[in-house]
Amino acid sequence: MRLVQKSICLLLVATASLALLYLHVWSPKPYSTVDLRNRPDRAPEQLLGEPLLGPSNKLLPRNSCSCEVVPGGKLPFPKQLFGQLYSLEFTAAFGPVELARIHGTREQEYQSDQHRTKSPADQLLIVRANSPLEYPAQGVEVRPLRTILIPGLSLQAASRKLYEVTLTATLGTFDVAAVVEGVKAQGEGETRLSLSSDQLDNLNRQLQFVTYTNTLFHPNTADTVQFAADGHQASFTIRIRHAPTPKLYNPGSPGDGGADYNISALVSIATKTFLRYDKLRVLIASIRRFYPTVTIIIADDSQHPEPVGGPHIEQYFMPFGKGWFAGRNLAISQVTTKYVLWVDDDFIFTPRTRVEKLVDVLEKTSLDLVGGAVREITGFTTTYRQKISVQAGGKEGDCLQMRQGYHHLLEGFPGCVVTDGVVNFFLARTAKVLQVGFDPRLSRVAHLEFFIDGLGVLHVGSCADVVVDHASKIKLPWQKTESEKQYAKFRYPPSADSSVSVKHGLFYFKNRFKCMTGN
Repeated sequence: MRLVQKSICLLLVATASLALLYLHVWSPKPYSTVDLRNRPDRAPEQLLGEPLLGPSNKLLPRNSCSCEVVPGGKLPFPKQLFGQLYSLEFTAAFGPVELARIHGTREQEYQSDQHRTKSPADQLLIVRANSPLEYPAQGVEVRPLRTILIPGLSLQAASRKLYEVTLTATLGTFDVAAVVEGVKAQGEGETRLSLSSDQLDNLNRQLQFVTYTNTLFHPNTADTVQFAADGHQASFTIRIRHAPTPKLYNPGSPGDGGADYNISALVSIATKTFLRYDKLRVLIASIRRFYPTVTIIIADDSQHPEPVGGPHIEQYFMPFGKGWFAGRNLAISQVTTKYVLWVDDDFIFTPRTRVEKLVDVLEKTSLDLVGGAVREITGFTTTYRQKISVQAGGKEGDCLQMRQGYHHLLEGFPGCVVTDGVVNFFLARTAKVLQVGFDPRLSRVAHLEFFIDGLGVLHVGSCADVVVDHASKIKLPWQKTESEKQYAKFRYPPSADSSVSVKHGLFYFKNRFKCMTGN
C-alpha cells in the first residue's frame, strides 16, 4: 500500500512540474499580441529605454558565443518539449590547411565590409549629465555638398563676463546665415567656428543662425560635430546622405464586384520550374480558376524547354540546370507589381488560397513578407515558422540559432503571427525581396538561407488560414517518367554531402558564422 502511495505522489509531482512548465512557456504574456497595423494618424512617441549595461558587466557575454546544445536538463520528455536539438560547426566544411587560409581572408573581408558600411551615425554617443550645452542628439540631416541650419544649439550657463562656444567638424564647414549684434564670430567658412559674446541671449540668438555645409562628397555617411564651451564638450552627428528615392507602385482601380484590392494590379505570381511541365500546367490551371488575369512569371532551366503559352504568362529560359536560387532571382527581377507571390511549380490553388488575405496583411501592417500554409496530400498542413537569431562572437565568427516557432500574434489578423522564416509559399514586397536577393550558388536545396540573409531587413509574418495544396509526391518507381527520374537525380543527387558542404562554407565565409544550433 505504501509503495502505491509513493508512486502516486511521484506521478503528481511530475504532472505538477509539467503543468508549471507549460504555464511558463506557453501561457499568454502581456506582449503576446502586438499591433503592427499602419496608423498614419498616430504621432510617434518618444520612448526612454532602460539604462545601458556597461561592457564590464559580468552578466553580459564577453565577445564570444557557443553553439553547444543545451538539453532539457532533468525535465521529463525533453525531445517532446523542445524538439530534436542539433548543433553544426561550419568549420567542418574545410580542411585544416584551407580553414586557416579561408579564416584569414574572411577576417580581412569582414573588416573591409565594416569599414565601408559603418558611419559615425552608428556610433554610440552618451550625453553626459550637468552640461550647459543644448544640441540635437539625432535627426539632423544634410544632402551631400548642401547647406543646412543646425537646429537646437544653445548655451545655458551661469552668469559670467564672457560666453564662448566652439563647433568643430571634419566633413564640412560652419558659417552664420545672419549676424547678431554683440557677437564675435571666428572661423566662418572653416571646419572650426568660435562664437563669443558678453550677452548670453545674443549668443544663443546667434547660435540659431549657425549653418553647416558638407564639403567632402559621400552619398551616405555622417559627420561627428564637437560642441564645446568652458570645459564642457558634447558630440552629435549630422547625417550626410541623399534622401532615399521612393519606389511606388500603381495599385490600379478597385477590383471587380467592389473588392477592396485589384489583385491583378498588385500581385504577380512567380515560380521556378525544372523538368516538371505536367505539374506546372496543373498549377497554372488552378491559378486561373481564381485569378484569371494575374501575371504568372516562370523561370525555366530545363534541358529541353517547352513553351508554356497563355495570356498573362511570361516564361524566361535559363542555362540548363542553372539552379534554384538563380531561377528565383530571374523570376522576381521581372516583377513589376507591388507584391510578388512565390509558389513552387507543384502547388495547387484551392478556395482556401486567398491571396487577398495576404495582401490585406501587407497593406495594413509594417510587415514585408507574409507566408501561408502548405497542405500535403496526407492532410498535414505546415507553416514552417522559424525564429532566427545571431549571437555575437569574436574573431572565430558568430553563432546562428534556429528555433521553431514565432515571436507574437499579429493583432487584428486572427491566425497570423510574426516570425523570421516561413514556408515556401509567401507574398512579399517586391522591392524588399530584390534588396535581399537569392544567392545563386545555392543551386539545388535551399530556402531558409534567404531569410537568414534577410535578417534585419525583412519583417516577416505567417498566416495559417491561407493554404495552398501540394501535389502528391508518392509514385511507384516503375510509374516514373524519364523527366521525373532526371528531376530526382538533380533534386536528390548521390553526392548530397557536397551540397551541404557548399552551404556550410557560405555560412562560414559569407555570413561569418562559425556554427549553428536548432531544433
